[in-house]
Formats: sequence, C-alpha cells, structure tokens
Amino acid sequence: MKVIVHADLDAIGSAIADSIQQLLSEKPNANLGVATGSSPLAVYRELARRHRDSGLSFAQAQAFMLDEYVGLAEDHPERYFNVIDRDFASHLDFAEGTIHGPNGLAEDVELEAREYDESITVAGGVDLQILGVGSNGHIAFNEPGSELDSRTGTIALTDQTRSDNARFFDDDVSAVPKLALTQGLGTIMEARKLVLIALGEGKADAVHALIEGQVTPEWPVSILQKHPDVTVYLDTSAAGKLTDPALYLAN
Repeated sequence: MKVIVHADLDAIGSAIADSIQQLLSEKPNANLGVATGSSPLAVYRELARRHRDSGLSFAQAQAFMLDEYVGLAEDHPERYFNVIDRDFASHLDFAEGTIHGPNGLAEDVELEAREYDESITVAGGVDLQILGVGSNGHIAFNEPGSELDSRTGTIALTDQTRSDNARFFDDDVSAVPKLALTQGLGTIMEARKLVLIALGEGKADAVHALIEGQVTPEWPVSILQKHPDVTVYLDTSAAGKLTDPALYLAN
C-alpha cells in the first residue's frame, strides 16, 4: 500500500488524474470505477479540464458506479446515477450507455445486484477504482460487519452513515434512504488498481484502521490491506491519528 499525505487537494486531484490519463493512454477502452461524495470531486474537475483543454478522451471507456440508494426517485438530484452524471460524466465524452450503475428502483433488487455484479465481470473487470471512505470505515456502502468477501447486494445503512449523508438532503436525516445497493467488498477487491481518497478530521479513525489497524469486518476499509495495488491519498487532517503522518508527506 502506498500512502501519500498532501495538504493541497488540487494536487491530489491532479495526481489521480495522472494515473487515469496514463491508463487511458495504454488502454483507451478501460473500465473506470467511480465514486460519489465530496472526496473525488477534485479528480473529476481535473479530468474535465484535461478533456476540455488537452483533448483527454473517454470515448472508448466505460464507467461503473459503486452503489445506489434503493427507492430514490429517478429524477431525485441525489440519486447516484444523477450525481455521477452531474459531477463527472456530463463533462466528458463518454459514449451513450457506457455509464453503468445498479438500479435502485428495480422490482427485484437482489436480482439486480447479482446481474450488476456479473456485468462488471463480463465487461472484463474494473481497471482503476476510485474510492472514498465513511467515518465508520465503510467503502461503497459496505457498513461495519460486512463480510470481507461479500458480493454486490443490498445493505441497511447505519444511523451514522445516514447522519453523515444528511448534508446532501438539506440536513434532513429522515430523507436519507435506509437501504442501498452496493458493490460488495469482494467485488471491489477484484479491481486491478484501487485509489482511495480520505479528507478531513472525521475520516481519521477510518484512516488509522486502514493503515495501522488489523483487517476486520468492523472496519471494512481495512480489507484494502490485502489488495496488491492500492494508493491512499490523505489530507493532513485525515492523517491526524497515524503514528507518524510525516512519513507519508508528499515531497
């Protein structure tokens, strides 16, 4: 695992964009794994700038989303398919139909989960997966206690996660859905490269569990210790509970 602490969020976005640009230069039809939330926004802004200013193209690529709320209306602004379109896909040149996500409005969500998991495999797997982490250590919506080899499925969101996400719902926790469809930890671990971004003091416990703790279902993010190609980007606040954050400071 490579860990980089950087005080400059734009520098983090640029470094990850470099990795994605390199991947696309080697494999134009790459499969990207995309995440919602505030952590990846600097990456998405930088990719949009490079597309606009330098012609970086996603025309042959595909993107696979990590998760989706169950039951959120198709036109709801916080439906993750709409969020990814707003923050990411609409600024780039993806071909129609190449942004994929689990359907939280499916009649049979368990069948939808299995079929979405299979669709990733059929597409050849994810080449580079962007991840954030929740304050309780969840990645995607794999909450504490999730099986470390779990596949895509439905999960009940914890009160902590719903409280954390209430800021996207006008601070009304009652408006946050109680269920989500999410790639499982086992599914995520099949991506060839993982890039995790953690920002802010609220992520410091999860970061400590990831980098200095034991692998345990109680901190789902800790499973990344077992992946052969992981890069973790932190700001100084997220790194605040590491034994020696200075070891990881960017040059």
